[in-house]
Amino acid sequence: MIPVFDGHNDFLQRMVAAGPGRDSLWQQGDGTGHLDLPRMKAGGLAGGFFAVWTPSPPGPDDALAAMLKKNPPFSLLLPPQVAPDDALPHALAQVGQLMAIERSGTLAICKTVAEIRAAMAQGRIAAILHVEGAEPIPDLDALHVWHAMGLRSLGPVWSRPTRYAHGVPFAFPSSPDTGPGLTQAGKDLARECNRLRIMLDLSHLNEKGFDDVARLSDAPLVASHSCAHAIAPSSRNLTDRQLAVIGESRGLVGLNFAVGFLHPQGRRDPMHGFEVMLRHLDHLLEFLGEDGVALGSDFDGADMPADLADAGALQNLIAAMLEHGYGRDLVEKIACKNWLNVLGRTWGG
Repeated sequence: MIPVFDGHNDFLQRMVAAGPGRDSLWQQGDGTGHLDLPRMKAGGLAGGFFAVWTPSPPGPDDALAAMLKKNPPFSLLLPPQVAPDDALPHALAQVGQLMAIERSGTLAICKTVAEIRAAMAQGRIAAILHVEGAEPIPDLDALHVWHAMGLRSLGPVWSRPTRYAHGVPFAFPSSPDTGPGLTQAGKDLARECNRLRIMLDLSHLNEKGFDDVARLSDAPLVASHSCAHAIAPSSRNLTDRQLAVIGESRGLVGLNFAVGFLHPQGRRDPMHGFEVMLRHLDHLLEFLGEDGVALGSDFDGADMPADLADAGALQNLIAAMLEHGYGRDLVEKIACKNWLNVLGRTWGG
């Protein structure tokens, strides 16, 4: 079994919702969602980025969910910025769940690549604390507090705007060039993340914001869960120009498994087989090379392909890559090694 390190999951929201049943949800599963410890073990999922995310007020998110069940074309205006005081309780509740899992002894929150390797060697899930959308980080002092709590990866936006940047709306077909770049606070945030060696995640960021980070950052450019715009022209996917910029930085893109971002027509229909995913991987490899492509599932945050329905099915994708003609060395890089290498280049040590 080839181990997998994953660029993005939204499991912590399910942990919060489970309430008193959270330990059972993690240790045994409940038959829903995409992740739990047994399915991670069955699929060879050795670790990944556990996202902390703030929901919008109920009305707009309900509209978003309804829209995303429709097929293109569509373009949905997103809800406004969420205030830090509203975001922080959601964020801390999710961090608390991740720390609770760590206390069970089955998972380790890792701050260095050495810690990731040690956790994997011990059979524990190697988890990176990631914040998707910087709403719960109102200023740079708060960023240092989050860093002290273990934050090592930050997306300045989910698709909503924040005080730092503007995300792309959910739209198909659409360019990612959908608004202004980083605010002054966002530029300061990018510089401080560089100083703290916090990875900046470009997924969800619009094109002008992407370009601002590329100009400001001295770290490899990373999009943790995105696909190729040339294959599927979603606002959330990366253009060839963006891929070339990431490649020049010795950065990385984690392939998103969400069917709506993979499908060339943006459809949310069940997707059978791996032909489309392999087309995206081929395209990413063309621009990023063998060291710049990885996986970023979006488990528990999106609709999955029929043959990759949850973490337990990850070896189906591994087998498809091998059958496609990728050598075992390349598959091991895409599945796991490239993430660890780019984190070493980003975090140092």
